[in-house]
Amino acid sequence: MTNWEYARLEYRAAGTLGTDRFMDWTATFHHPGGVLRWGTDERFDDLRHLNRAGAAGWQAYDRAAIHVHNEPHRLSSVTYAMRRPVP
Repeated sequence: MTNWEYARLEYRAAGTLGTDRFMDWTATFHHPGGVLRWGTDERFDDLRHLNRAGAAGWQAYDRAAIHVHNEPHRLSSVTYAMRRPVP
């Protein structure tokens, strides 16, 4: 039987003002050891952060996207549920 530990990668639009408020994205990794701020990207590029988590042994098993109300083509955040076997 495999025991798992769980984490969450939150990738959110960082801006709050102006027409480019959905251009900058910040990555935050929540895991059993605490919260890690993985930086801000100037465009949506979550693959770099998913690869970083994968290199540490984490597997993404669920993805949830949140859109801005009344603007279905604007993505506000993406959350990845992750897990890895406990050694």
